[in-house]
Amino acid sequence: SCCWLSRSQMTSLVKPCRLLSPLPVVQISERPLVHQESLPKLPVPPLQQTCVRYLASLEPLISEEEMTHTHKLMDEFLRPGGVGERLQKSLERRARKTENWLTDWWMQSSYLDSRMPVAMYTSPGVVLPKMHLQDRQGQMRFAAKLIAGVLDFKSMIDSDTLPVEYLGGKPLCMDQYYQVLSSCRIPGPKRDTVVNYAIGKTPPTHITVVHNFQFFVLDVYNSDGSPLTVDQLYVQLEKIWNSSLQTNKEPVGILTSNHRNTWGKAYNNLIKDKTNKESVRSIQKSIFTVCLDAPKPRVSDEMYFNKVAAQMLHGGGSRWNSGNRWFDKTLQFIIGEDGSCGLTYEHAPAEGPPIVFLVDHVVDYMKRSEMVRTPMIPLSMPQKLRFNITPEIKKDIEKAKQNMNIMVHDLDVRVLNFTHYGRKFPKSHKMSPDAFIQMALQLAYYRMYQTCCPTYESTSLRMFKLGRTEAVRSTTTESLQFTKAMDDPSKHNSEKAALLEKAIKVHRKHTHMAIHGQGIERHMLGLKMIAIEDLTSLPEIFMDTSFAVASHFNLYTSQVGSKTDCVMCLGPMVPDGYGICYNPMDDHINFAVTAFNSCEETNATKLSQFLEDSLLDMKTLLEQVSKTQ
Repeated sequence: SCCWLSRSQMTSLVKPCRLLSPLPVVQISERPLVHQESLPKLPVPPLQQTCVRYLASLEPLISEEEMTHTHKLMDEFLRPGGVGERLQKSLERRARKTENWLTDWWMQSSYLDSRMPVAMYTSPGVVLPKMHLQDRQGQMRFAAKLIAGVLDFKSMIDSDTLPVEYLGGKPLCMDQYYQVLSSCRIPGPKRDTVVNYAIGKTPPTHITVVHNFQFFVLDVYNSDGSPLTVDQLYVQLEKIWNSSLQTNKEPVGILTSNHRNTWGKAYNNLIKDKTNKESVRSIQKSIFTVCLDAPKPRVSDEMYFNKVAAQMLHGGGSRWNSGNRWFDKTLQFIIGEDGSCGLTYEHAPAEGPPIVFLVDHVVDYMKRSEMVRTPMIPLSMPQKLRFNITPEIKKDIEKAKQNMNIMVHDLDVRVLNFTHYGRKFPKSHKMSPDAFIQMALQLAYYRMYQTCCPTYESTSLRMFKLGRTEAVRSTTTESLQFTKAMDDPSKHNSEKAALLEKAIKVHRKHTHMAIHGQGIERHMLGLKMIAIEDLTSLPEIFMDTSFAVASHFNLYTSQVGSKTDCVMCLGPMVPDGYGICYNPMDDHINFAVTAFNSCEETNATKLSQFLEDSLLDMKTLLEQVSKTQ
C-alpha cells in the first residue's frame, strides 16, 4: 500500500487508514450479528458527481495548463456511451452481485499485493500511557493483567455480546471485530493471504509469548473452558521468562520484517522443516502475541515518547527488540521491562476502530481489582517452540537484520503532546475539532513549504456492510485560501476567521459525503480496477500526470479517537511525505509525526513545531475575533 519503488503507481491505489468521525460513536448493547444482515450495501456514487469533485480536488494542486489538459481527458472519459459510462455500468453490476463491491479489491490493492515490509509501511503502532514498573515482576504482573483483559474482550466476541456501535443513529458494521483475534497474514511469493483460525471447528485456545527472541505457546484456558486467572497467567509468564534467559538465540521473528517477496521465499524455505512448520503454525494460529521486550537505553523524558513510538512501530533494530516480534500476526502487545507498553497490528484484517475499542476495554479492565479465586491445579509448562536453523535460514536472518536496521535508521518519529487545549476549544467556537486540526496541518505545511500538498485523511465506511475506509482530500481551494490569508498582513482578522470557517465547512461536507458512501477516492479506484479487469488498455484519465500528482499524498493523516490517553503512529505513505496520527482529548491533543531521514526535504521535528505554532495562532485568531464581536 505504499512503496519505495514505484510509489506513484502504488499510491494511485491509495493507502488504508483509520477512523475519523465528526459524530460521536455510541455503543449500544445488542446482538451485533443480527444487525449485520440489515446493513445497507456500499453504493456506487453517480459518475458525473465523482468526476466533477475529482476535478475540483485538483484545483489547488496543479497548474492551469495541466488543468486544461485534464479537463480534455475528462470530457473524453465522460463522452455519452463512452468508456466512463461502460466502466460505471460494470461497477454497478458488481455492486449488485457482491456484498461489498470494494472490500476485496481494497484488501488486495492496499495490503496483500503490496510488497513493502509491513513493519513501518502499513502496520501502525499504539503507545499506551507509561507504566511505572519497578522490575520484571512488575512487567509479568502487568502482562498477566493485560492478557486477562484481552480474553475478557474475546468472551464478548465468542458469546456475541459485543455492543453494536452507532454513528448518527445508524448501526455500524461490526465485522472487523471478528477478524482481529486468531488471525495472521501469510506471506506468498507474489501476494499474501490472511487466515482467520477463529472460524474453524476447533478455535485456538493459546497465545504466543516471545522473550529474548524465543517463542512459547501459552494455553490461556483451563480444562473446564474457563480463562486462566491473572495469578495463573503470572505463574506461567514467570516460567517462560526463566526458561528463556539465554540471549544468544537466533531471532527468527525478524524474518517477518522483510520485504514481502524476500520473506515469502525465506518462509517457504523455513517451513520445509517439519519442526519449523509446526512452530510457525502455532504462532499463526495463536489468539494474539505478547512480546516481553528487553529494556531500552534510558532517554530523557522529552525523548521518551518518540523512542517508545518507534519501538511500537519497529522494535528499535536487531540489537534491541525487532527480533522479538512476529510482524505478520494481527495483534502484538508489547510490554517492556522499563514500563514502555503498547501494541502494533497488521493492518490487512481491520482498521483502527476495533483496535482502539479493544485497547480502551483492556485499559478499563486492568483498573479493576482481581477478585477471582485461583484454582490450585498445577499448570503444565508452556511449550517452547523449536526452530532448526540451517545455514541458509541463518543467511536470511542476517539479511533481515541488516534491512531492518536500515529502516530503523531511516524513520524519524516525533510525538507532540499538545497541551494548550484539546477538542473542547474548537467545539466552543462551534467548529468540528477534526476539521479544525486538519486546517492546522494545512497551515503548518504551507508555512514550512510555501505551498500546499495532496492530503489524505481516512474516514470510515462502516455504515455499510463490510465497509472499510474512504479518504477525504483535506487540501481544497478553501483550505489554500485560508492558509495564504493567515500570514498576509493586508488581511483583517475577521476575514481570516471567515476563511477558516469556510474551509472547515467544506471539510465537514466532504467528510459527510465520504462517510455516506459518496467519496471520490474509492470510486476512482473502483473504476480503475474494473478497467484493469475489463479493458485492454487503461483509460487516459488514469494515465494522466495530474492523477499521479493528486495521489502522491505528502500528508497522510488519521484521527484515532480513543478514550485512553494513547498515541497512535504510522509511517509516511510516500518517500517525501509525513505520516500523522492524532488523538484529540478534551484538553490536549496527542500527535505522532513520522518522516524518512533519507529525504532531505522532510523533517518531522520541524513540522511538529510548525503544527504547534499553527494551533496556537488559530486559537489566538478566534479569541481576538470573538472579543471584537
